[in-house]
Amino acid sequence: MPDVRLPRSHILFLHPLCPLSPHRHTTPEKFYIEACDDGSNDVLSIDRVSTEMILTVRKDIPPHAFTRPICGIMGTIRLVAGTYLIVITKKKKVGDLLGHAVWKAMDFDVISYKKTVLHLTDNQMQDNKAFLSMINSVLLTDGFYFATDYDLTHTLQRLANTSPEFQEMSLLERADQRFVWNGHLLREFMPQPELHRFAYPVVHGFIVMKSCCINGKIFDWNIISRRSCFRAGVRYYVRGIDSEGHAANFVETEQIVQYNGGKASFVQTRGSIPFYWSQRPNLKYKPKPQISKTIDHLDGFQRHFDSQIIIYGKQVILNLIDQKGSEKQLEQAFDKMVSSLGNGMVKYIAFDFHKECSRMRWHRLQILVDMVTEMQDEYGYFLVDVDGNVLVQQEGMFRSNCMDCLDRTNVIQSLLARRSLQSQLERLGVLHMGQRIEDQADFEKIYKNAWADNANACAKQYAGTGALKTDFTRTGKRTQWGLVMDGWNSMIRYYKNNFSDGFRQDSIDLFLGNYAIDEADMTTPLHETKDWKFLTLPIIMVVAFSMCIICLLMAGDTWTETLAYVLFWGTASFVTAGVILFNGREFVDAPKLVQKEKMD
Repeated sequence: MPDVRLPRSHILFLHPLCPLSPHRHTTPEKFYIEACDDGSNDVLSIDRVSTEMILTVRKDIPPHAFTRPICGIMGTIRLVAGTYLIVITKKKKVGDLLGHAVWKAMDFDVISYKKTVLHLTDNQMQDNKAFLSMINSVLLTDGFYFATDYDLTHTLQRLANTSPEFQEMSLLERADQRFVWNGHLLREFMPQPELHRFAYPVVHGFIVMKSCCINGKIFDWNIISRRSCFRAGVRYYVRGIDSEGHAANFVETEQIVQYNGGKASFVQTRGSIPFYWSQRPNLKYKPKPQISKTIDHLDGFQRHFDSQIIIYGKQVILNLIDQKGSEKQLEQAFDKMVSSLGNGMVKYIAFDFHKECSRMRWHRLQILVDMVTEMQDEYGYFLVDVDGNVLVQQEGMFRSNCMDCLDRTNVIQSLLARRSLQSQLERLGVLHMGQRIEDQADFEKIYKNAWADNANACAKQYAGTGALKTDFTRTGKRTQWGLVMDGWNSMIRYYKNNFSDGFRQDSIDLFLGNYAIDEADMTTPLHETKDWKFLTLPIIMVVAFSMCIICLLMAGDTWTETLAYVLFWGTASFVTAGVILFNGREFVDAPKLVQKEKMD
């Protein structure tokens, strides 16, 4: 348990806005968290019994308090044993964005308010331990970022179009809630504005910041990918949209360039096909997607695009899925729904990525780029000159998707981002007329590797492994080694999607507050009784297969006797495997904490 690692008498002491490392101070009765504003004497006091949070002053911190440096507060969460405080204990600087430091959270601590768990039954202790492992599982997922004095949840364009009143708001108040992954953890802080400076909104995704040089001119180039916490989850358990129109695996990716006081950005989005469909794991390599026949798709579909238009403007859908096989029905339904929507602000382009690029014909991606060139020029990008004047605003958005919105999607996004960057660098005066980014060898290497790293980060967070096709993103061509690595990652994905993603989904739902623990309820959904088939059939299959191998290695007196044994045990193992595959859903690791209808 996290609390047993700490001395009995300890104080949590935090400096959330200090350039130096914050500290935490804890006593048996309270946590104390110190503000680091210049000249500030304020301290946040958290009562470990009543959970009350109030402001006090430094002189109230007991001298015997245990002090430990920390980097920030993620928030609090209620588990079976009571409330826990989650703090960031290690950070790494990613870079500076417009003069503001951006940090990556590297390590965390989960600290119990209670000093003991002896008040719990054995089952409750086991449940609490399981819930703690879920919280730690999410925290150990790479890709949490924060800034102490800058709003990472908004694009440059959104921040430029805000009011003076918005600028005066705290980071917690003004943050785009779609991208605040610790929003549920901060629910106790939100009603008390005086406490807002003690915690920061934390985004999840990927951020890279590079200082680059072309023609002797040094400029900053960044990628910020923000994962939405609405309808968040893992690959096969969260697909499509919810009733509010939030799409699964929705990611807003912003490419930013800064040079000599000027700045520009280009924003794209990705998200699951926005109607009601599912693709539950069932031990098959590629489960067949199912489109719901009982829900009004158009209502959620319209909600999704209404919100996208309000936030981003015109929408161009780039649907990259196959137009044959099991994916065909999704492409046809998507096309039909866009037509039914009848909104001139939404355009639909279907591009069968696998068909067009089959047999290593990756140059054919230029077909899609050429198809959208006119629209990309029309929509433009966000551009600000040295004096802070907004010269151009991005008026439309490319919304890309494949089945997972990972591998194929990232390839296309990197190509569109390069085309936008070409124009931005020309207008900022970095590139000379006639020069091409592709010919700048040093920068091109940085660019390709960064977009490949972006693909890997998004893929690990959603699918559990690195992305596929990153050899093309890194090198501009498909390689045989890349195909081998794709095969390896596909096998790892298969295992995780079938045998560990239920736990990962539960972890995310608990962390984001989709499932809340009631201390008064003595039971939890964790204790699910498995059907007899779950234990019996795999044992029979393993025994039968083992006997088949033994019969082959230890031949009988005659070949007919050996053949008979091999056929018997081989048939037994084959039939048992068939029964297991037929009942595949009962053998996968399914989520336990949310209602079935949420997953379907």
